[in-house]
Amino acid sequence: MSFLRNTRSKFSSFLDLSHLNSGTVRRQACSLNGSDESVGNPKHAQVVICGGGVVGTSVAYHLAASGLTDITLLEQGRVSCGTTWHAAGLIGQLKGTMLSSEMSKYSRDLYASLEQQGHGLGWKQCGSLNVARTKGRMTFFKRQLAWAKVLGIESHLVTPQDIKELCPLLRDDDLEGGIWIPGDGVVSPTDVTNVFVKLAKEKGVKIVENCKVKKVDTENRKVKAVETDLGRIECQYFVNCAGLWARQVGKLSIPRIIVPLHSCEHFYIVTKPCQVPNMTPVVRDYDGYIYLREWSGGILGGGFEPVAKPAFFDGIPDKFEFQQLPDDWDHFQVLLEQILHRIPSLNDAEIRSMLNGPESFTPDAMPIMGESPQAKNYFVSAGFGGHGIVSAPAVGRIMSQWISTEHPTEYNMWSSDIRRFINLHNNKKFLKDRVKEVPGYTGSVPYPLKEFKQGRRLRTSPLHLRLEASGAQFVEQMAFERTAWFNSNSIQDDFVDNYDTPLGTFGKPAWFDDVKREYWGCRNAVCLIDMTSFAKFDIKSIGREVVDYLQYMCSNDIDKGIGTVIHTGMQNKNGGFENDCSLVRIDHNHFFMISPTNQQTRALAWLSKHLPTDGSVQLSDVTSMYTAINVIGPRAKDLMSDLTNTSMTLHDFPSMTNKIINLGYASDIMAMRLTHTAEDGWILYIPNEYALHVYDTLMSAGQDQDYGIQNAGYFALRSLRIERFFAYWGQDMDVHTTPLECNRDFRVKFEMAADFIGKEALLKQKSQGIKRKFIQLFIQGHDLETDPWPWGSEPIYMNGKFAGMTTSSTYGYSVDKLICLGFVQDFDNSGQAKYITNDTIMKGGAQFEVDIAGKWYGARVGILPPKIPPAVSDSYRPSTVH
Repeated sequence: MSFLRNTRSKFSSFLDLSHLNSGTVRRQACSLNGSDESVGNPKHAQVVICGGGVVGTSVAYHLAASGLTDITLLEQGRVSCGTTWHAAGLIGQLKGTMLSSEMSKYSRDLYASLEQQGHGLGWKQCGSLNVARTKGRMTFFKRQLAWAKVLGIESHLVTPQDIKELCPLLRDDDLEGGIWIPGDGVVSPTDVTNVFVKLAKEKGVKIVENCKVKKVDTENRKVKAVETDLGRIECQYFVNCAGLWARQVGKLSIPRIIVPLHSCEHFYIVTKPCQVPNMTPVVRDYDGYIYLREWSGGILGGGFEPVAKPAFFDGIPDKFEFQQLPDDWDHFQVLLEQILHRIPSLNDAEIRSMLNGPESFTPDAMPIMGESPQAKNYFVSAGFGGHGIVSAPAVGRIMSQWISTEHPTEYNMWSSDIRRFINLHNNKKFLKDRVKEVPGYTGSVPYPLKEFKQGRRLRTSPLHLRLEASGAQFVEQMAFERTAWFNSNSIQDDFVDNYDTPLGTFGKPAWFDDVKREYWGCRNAVCLIDMTSFAKFDIKSIGREVVDYLQYMCSNDIDKGIGTVIHTGMQNKNGGFENDCSLVRIDHNHFFMISPTNQQTRALAWLSKHLPTDGSVQLSDVTSMYTAINVIGPRAKDLMSDLTNTSMTLHDFPSMTNKIINLGYASDIMAMRLTHTAEDGWILYIPNEYALHVYDTLMSAGQDQDYGIQNAGYFALRSLRIERFFAYWGQDMDVHTTPLECNRDFRVKFEMAADFIGKEALLKQKSQGIKRKFIQLFIQGHDLETDPWPWGSEPIYMNGKFAGMTTSSTYGYSVDKLICLGFVQDFDNSGQAKYITNDTIMKGGAQFEVDIAGKWYGARVGILPPKIPPAVSDSYRPSTVH
């Protein structure tokens, strides 16, 4: 994970509060009307921010604090009038991921610092008490505690008896335990927003209220100006922080900006005073969907119900400012029952009011941040799903870095990147149905590989029904249904739900034996894996223009012979991976590119951003035109030879080459000799109209010839690639990872005179050395049946000192061990990362351990692919030349 990079000092750059005023500032009350009436509507600004809620004002403040002060913030009503004003103001540091926990810590520290300086934001450090009703929840709390130790967040696991002492109001007889975070607290959301406004204005930011955005003008797909009902503002950057209105604002530009979010009603109640102590901790009972905090001697209680109630499907009413939605006690009943269950004394309390205020949610429960792929310099920061107050300070800091440096300086924000979506995610009917599930999803136990149920079967391969009938269990990526594994029992069971994965666990998964069977099928016989979801692009020109373009875009040499397959990275100016792909040279002026599924929008945006302006290179997204079947295993050569007149011998068809072949009755199939696993085989890219014929022909021939053919899914593929120490973009690599850090430097054309993006940075790093290293860890002393498994994001310790985080993990069926991949650093006593070498890791008796849910396990380390003997003797050896 790239947020662990250059320091050990508790991520000091992220927690740097030096931009705050050091002196004590007199506490001032800020009017809700923060508009600069004296300046009117400016004619020009470097940055225009749309939205005066807590997120928009935080972005304005952090941009100004970084030195960029020519900023105008536009608010259609008054500051904080959208959803900010009715937020509950809970500031909890431990979240569902380590990154979100890190962000929340920054927010908490900023709020505490501002309060200490005399700014009135209602900060009260009452602590948080998160309780668990299940063992699964307690295991997750142990994972959070491991993160907390790394981040410097004081946290303690507590027993039911401890919970009763910390908060006597609570019922504890149904609890397994909990986690106590004494540094957490609450704030007043409106006061927070007003403080951001005040500090931003002091640094020169202009705040214009009662100003509605009518249009965002672009020129050559780049932001040019903003049309408002008060006039036109020329600008270089536009930041959509419009909250509930962000999707609507996205439609005000040409091209339209995709901002997939939808509102849901969000409820809480406030009781009359009932002798609740002022310093009662915030209580989160996720298993009961609820949160509780003290409010003026009473209780504020709300939650995120399992089935939410969408709002504003037909549009947000005009002038929806400081407004609520109608009470709905029937819908609130599921939360009320849990509130009364957790604090029985509230049965005698009087309810002062119910608040029903809308919140906006995204299809995957993660925020939307970053630069839009549709228009350059158009940024979005929205969709925080009821967590805007705790997110806003960190979001403001990250967005200010994103705008000023093209990337968040040190953080892997891919999980929130707007480029993780495609057009269908913005479909309003899809959004309405999906967000019913999202609020409850955010509070459920975050088991690994947890899936949504609504809005499924949207993108499917032509093989989908065949695979479904064979027991395929599907997981979703980029809205594509991908086979994770095949349930051997479901072929006989008509009632198995192919889209409902087994009950979550942090331990040995229910699919272990099924994936084991598929894994050994890939190693001993032949398997078919549907890989249709991979992103595919066609890149061509009339002359040599496409070669020159790709040589500049790629860090590997792509000017190879026709039929060559080249693995290459596409780096940014800092040398980090913007794309990790395979390029196939179809003709002297024609290339076919394959990228990971989740890179479809991102890769297209990166390529488009750098296309020659004269139109000499044509780029097309052809993802939906081809079905991809991975024919993998030592019997793949025999199977393919039976079905095509093309010679499939290693001599005639070497590794990392492509040929256009016939198979069965089908023609024009691109057959590439690679499998992404080091096993022999081919990936076939088949025109969709031939897909079923090719699949049926392969399966029938494999069965007739007794080749041991079977279907396999992505979990088997993952086990094969992690066992072979192959890094994967989006899990192991990101925009901060360089080829030298992850054993990909052999794919960089350092020796060539041709320039490419990131070359200067990589040459500098090659000369100076690296400060983090990709490693493979084989877990020791682990009980497969009873101990929690690693699933990624586990802290790694070297000689007892924190060194890094795991990025992905699997069970290695050939080595009979759990395997983790991850990055490590070598920190000095002051917390600074030193240059790291292979000797640092492999010599001197370095001892490695991995913290898995609170228990440290020893690990054998590797920096090179392990020697795994072939399961079946064969002359095939994968090529690493390209």
